Amino acid sequence: MQLDVVFLPSELQPVHLKGRAVAVFDVLRATTTMAAALSAGVTEIRIFPDIESARAAAQAFPGAAKLLCGEARCLPPPGFDLGNSPGAFNRESHSGRTAFMSTTNGTRAILAAREAAERFVASLVNASAAAAALAATGRDVTLLCAGTGGRVAMEDVLGCGAVIEAMFRHGVSQRSPVPELANDPALIALQLFLDNRHRLRDLMAGAEGGRNVIAAGLPQDIDFAVQLDALAIVGIVQERDGQSIVRKV
Repeated sequence: MQLDVVFLPSELQPVHLKGRAVAVFDVLRATTTMAAALSAGVTEIRIFPDIESARAAAQAFPGAAKLLCGEARCLPPPGFDLGNSPGAFNRESHSGRTAFMSTTNGTRAILAAREAAERFVASLVNASAAAAALAATGRDVTLLCAGTGGRVAMEDVLGCGAVIEAMFRHGVSQRSPVPELANDPALIALQLFLDNRHRLRDLMAGAEGGRNVIAAGLPQDIDFAVQLDALAIVGIVQERDGQSIVRKV
């Protein structure tokens, strides 16, 4: 099993997608929020590249069990039910709903990987669950970072490193193949995580994405996002009716 890390969607090549299982990371905050939403009982999360597409799809969706969520410049757009904060989801209010989501970086990264054989959404909070899901595919793997405004995001690289480390542990415990790290970004991601796993919060808060979230008055989102393996759930992305839809594995 070969494993590559791609630091930005703009760096994706066909070789990173064809026949591969791809996990997308937007640790602050979209893929963390998706894991939280699925854990709270949200039935599915429909992914859109922009606010207006999400809004129009939600308006056209029949029934009341829908949830419009996402962000622009870290904050909920006008008329949205929720922003992009993972801690905002709870089972009492959101179980059984269909979410319609658009974010600045994460949802676009998921759509950029549409040509992959299988797609997952991953983060620090479900690193081990994501590692097990990727290993179960038996495919070569690409870990894709969403980035922040077209720039590499440290928190996404940390998330990749956490999943790589978990894949090694999973392989040893299950006596199955461990991934071969096929490019330098994969080596960088693993080393960054191993060197900083005990100070994830400080590192994330000092990075560009963390500073943006803090400036928006949402430091609690960082506290949520750094909870390594807090959730034993992972989302898989499926295509239906021309839409990319995240459901739990």
